[in-house]
Amino acid sequence: MATNNKTSIDEFILLGLPGSRELQILYFVVYLVIYLLTILTNSMIITVVTIDKQLHSPMYFFLCNFAFLEIWYPTVTVPKMLSSFLTGDKTISHRGCLTQLYFFCFLGSMEYILLTVMAFDRYIAICYPLQYSTIMNSRLCKLVAIGSWTGGFLNGWALSIPGFLFSFCESNQIDHFFCDIMPLMKLASSDTQGYVFIFIYNGWVLVLLPLLLIIISYCYIIMTILRLPSAAGRMKAFSTCVSHLTVVLIFFGTVIFFYLRFKPEQSYKADKAVSLIFVTITPLLNPLIYSLRNKEVIKALRRSWSKVYS
Repeated sequence: MATNNKTSIDEFILLGLPGSRELQILYFVVYLVIYLLTILTNSMIITVVTIDKQLHSPMYFFLCNFAFLEIWYPTVTVPKMLSSFLTGDKTISHRGCLTQLYFFCFLGSMEYILLTVMAFDRYIAICYPLQYSTIMNSRLCKLVAIGSWTGGFLNGWALSIPGFLFSFCESNQIDHFFCDIMPLMKLASSDTQGYVFIFIYNGWVLVLLPLLLIIISYCYIIMTILRLPSAAGRMKAFSTCVSHLTVVLIFFGTVIFFYLRFKPEQSYKADKAVSLIFVTITPLLNPLIYSLRNKEVIKALRRSWSKVYS
């Protein structure tokens, strides 16, 4: 058979979630609802931030970027998974699998970077409130956003290019519901030890460095908040950080469990469940956390709602 990228396999089979035909249909309905709610809630945040002038600030500019990211992040994997549930067709082409791998790495990398940028924004807003508008000006925000997307784009290539070079000559069954790095690497006929080292090194840098920067930012934020004279001021300052900190804990906790354990190539029974939460549930929780805990967003939603029905 003619091969591309040193492989004799032109398609893979995503084993996905086990279960009867009835259970697969139930999976389809549940995750379709979750996916549609994810698109709806994140689109709602983008729309409200865009049309409400009172939300035209750096904090909501980055929140808008984050919501846009959370639309595309599940879109890379969930539609194919839903199609498999509905039709029973679990195959994915070799090219489609590697494309899915790239965009998953790209958007996942982007999430670490953007969460770090949002922590820096909160640090400047709370620790240097008088200089905030000067430091976080429109030009800087746009440059930071462009730099964040560019960084994610480049890191996506760094993580996924080895996948294009691997040779797949034996099994084509991926024990997952999308083309993730480790399940795909287990099928490679070529030596993957060098890539494991690169992946682990990249993962530690990409995940733990942003996490360290976020922790340092919040140490300064907390010390500044505790020095505020009024209890109301402290509560207001804390309220602007709780949503972001909650999302950070959920996202980084999931990633560290799945990718930064001692032997990431070793699979566990909980892997699919954790990945499912990471890919489907987290993108839905993020806008809900931000909107339900943010009074300004709720007020903006009410203003937009009243304009529509006035």
